[in-house]
Amino acid sequence: MTRCLQTTGQGYFEEVTYDVPPLTEDEICVRAVMTGVCRSDIDMMQGNFGPLPLHMQGHEGLGQVIGIGSNITNVTFGDYVATRGEPAYADIYNVRKDEYVQVPEAHPRYIIEPVACGINAVDVADVSRQDKILIIGSGFLAWVAYHTLTKFKHCENVDVLGSSNIDLWGDILLFGTTESYDVIIDLSGKYELGLDIGLNNNALIVDAVGKAVSRAEAEQQLWRAVTTIKPSPRNPNFHQCMKDAVWMIENGYLNVDSFWTRGYNRDIEWQQAFADGVDRPNGYSRGYIKWD
Repeated sequence: MTRCLQTTGQGYFEEVTYDVPPLTEDEICVRAVMTGVCRSDIDMMQGNFGPLPLHMQGHEGLGQVIGIGSNITNVTFGDYVATRGEPAYADIYNVRKDEYVQVPEAHPRYIIEPVACGINAVDVADVSRQDKILIIGSGFLAWVAYHTLTKFKHCENVDVLGSSNIDLWGDILLFGTTESYDVIIDLSGKYELGLDIGLNNNALIVDAVGKAVSRAEAEQQLWRAVTTIKPSPRNPNFHQCMKDAVWMIENGYLNVDSFWTRGYNRDIEWQQAFADGVDRPNGYSRGYIKWD
């Protein structure tokens, strides 16, 4: 038995006990070191979806290996690993073989799951260097997607439409556009694509927010022969996106440090971590809970 943070969708998280299952041959066991507070965790807490069962709560993990299944050969005891598996809000939890990557240190920049989500949004689009691309949104995932496109995929025509983190983006950020696009990566859901934003024939929409589409919007997208795909961490290639995220950070292609704005002590500040995730005080971008 170990401690775990859980929400039942009633507006708060609480500390409960979690029975860690026996380690299988294709798993590792980790001691939690850091876990990001995801926007989806806040939505779940507020009753906007779910709630998920206890064994699936907390997914932006970074831990230290304390147990190794007999089929695992790529880590050793004491290694740091970024995890996608749950429950990363537990003090100790097991992770399946394709849901972790080794990282060089215990630093919030190596909370890799959300970084991999931004890379995955690009990866599923299979863009070409000549595509006219629009990212809608200017937060963490947009920053990752933009640098993946421009530095990793070498795309030459990438616009970003948003209203937050203005100082970070500078002249890159657009507040409106009259262009039409081959690929739209929608991280916002605020615009009707094909009406508010122009679409070229055979355009691709990467819908990362599960946006509801109006009848008029659907008609425009049908007319343009648009394809919509929805990225997910359950994409079979997501594990490779996690590896790519570590490589990009280690080699200076991606700097996400400014987005991790506060760490919260697991024993005495975890309630504040979720409160700030709701209220988003001035200067807050992303928070994480840390085990000391």
